[in-house]
Amino acid sequence: MPTALDVVDGEVRELIRRRGLDPFTDPGPVRVLVRDVIAEYSERSLNSALPPIGDAESIVRDVLDRVAGFGPLQRYLDDPDVEEIWVNEPGRVFVARRGRSELTTTILGPGELAELVERMLRTSGRRIDMSTPFVDATMPDGSRLHVVIPDITRRHMAINIRKFVLQAHHLDELVALGTLTAQAARFLEAAVASGLNILVSGGTQAGSQQLR
Repeated sequence: MPTALDVVDGEVRELIRRRGLDPFTDPGPVRVLVRDVIAEYSERSLNSALPPIGDAESIVRDVLDRVAGFGPLQRYLDDPDVEEIWVNEPGRVFVARRGRSELTTTILGPGELAELVERMLRTSGRRIDMSTPFVDATMPDGSRLHVVIPDITRRHMAINIRKFVLQAHHLDELVALGTLTAQAARFLEAAVASGLNILVSGGTQAGSQQLR
């Protein structure tokens, strides 16, 4: 028996199709539509055999993730503590928080991973197929996406998303985070002001900061 989420999701998708909405370019109207469908569903469920809606806000979030986001991966993209996401196979989704990896409980359904990848590549103009079995692209939020498909991988499509995590906007914030000493910050500040060449390097996930 379909869940309340499945029923609402189907009704929302049908209304999006009828009204010609694009969830990615028209997110505002889609959010209103989702709330309207859930409100109407709640009223119908009081006098029918429909499964109860439960937590309405949770259903709103899940439906929006499905139709206007990147499904089960959206929660990790929205989580500021998550730095990286990678999927080795549909049942093995990992994330990295503060440089430490962990296996999540997320399991993607059959064909769901390929559908999500197609959606992720949509705004980049890139594609992935047998003629281009691996691709690098930038997602709308600035995250870096890397996708590889079989036969480059053994059995399953594999993806990696390295998020654009900005924790500091100024040198003083880097000092406060312990990334730089106060003396090193003042030296960098003087080097930038003097127009000197500066080489910035670091390990994976270290990233780089714009010096101001």
